Amino acid sequence: MASDPNFDNRDPNSPGFWDERFDQRFMPWDQAGVPEAFAAFAASLDNKPNVLIPGCGSAYEAKFLAEHGWPVRAIDFSPSAVAAAKEQLGAHAGIVEEADFFAYQPPFESDWIYERAFLCALPKNRWQDYAARMASLLKPGKLLAGFYFLGATPKGPPFGIERADLDALLTPYFDLIDEHEVTGSIPVFAGRERWLTWRRKA
Repeated sequence: MASDPNFDNRDPNSPGFWDERFDQRFMPWDQAGVPEAFAAFAASLDNKPNVLIPGCGSAYEAKFLAEHGWPVRAIDFSPSAVAAAKEQLGAHAGIVEEADFFAYQPPFESDWIYERAFLCALPKNRWQDYAARMASLLKPGKLLAGFYFLGATPKGPPFGIERADLDALLTPYFDLIDEHEVTGSIPVFAGRERWLTWRRKA
C-alpha cells in the first residue's frame, strides 16, 4: 500500500497506524463488500460454525455472516476500524469489538478463523506469533481459511510472504486441505492472493 506523507505513524504494530488511515479514509485494502470466494466457502459448509475474524477492518464479511444467522465475532485493535465496522454493521454492531488478537479470548470455541489481509498487515517479526496464536485458538480439525497475499514485498503493508515461507510457517500446526485461485481481487492484491484452507492438526 502506498504511504501518504501526511501520516505521522509508520508502525503497523501500532493501532495508531491504522487509526490514521481509517480516519482519513485511506484504505486501499478495503473491498467494500464480500469477496466471492468467501461467500462460496461459507455456502460449502454443512452448518453454520462459530467464526472469528481477526483484523476485521470494516467487517463486511462479519455482517454477511450475521445476517445469515452465523455465530461470528470480529475484532480489530484499531479504535477507528472498530468504529467504522460498527457503523456499517448497524443492528449487528455488537459482534465487533476492540481487541488485540494475540491476547484475545473469543466467547466461543472457534470452528473457522477467517484470514483476509491480516497476516499481510503484520510485519515479518510477528508471523511466528500469528501461527502459534492461530493454532492455540483452534482445536484439532478446525479451520483456518481465507485469502493469503503471496510473494515477498520489499516493504509493507501489505507484507507479502513467499509460498514456501507460508508453508513452513503453518505446516507445523496445520494441514493444507484446499487451495485455489481467486477472481475479483481489488488492485492492491490482484494476481497475488489465493484462497487456502488449513485444518488444525491433531
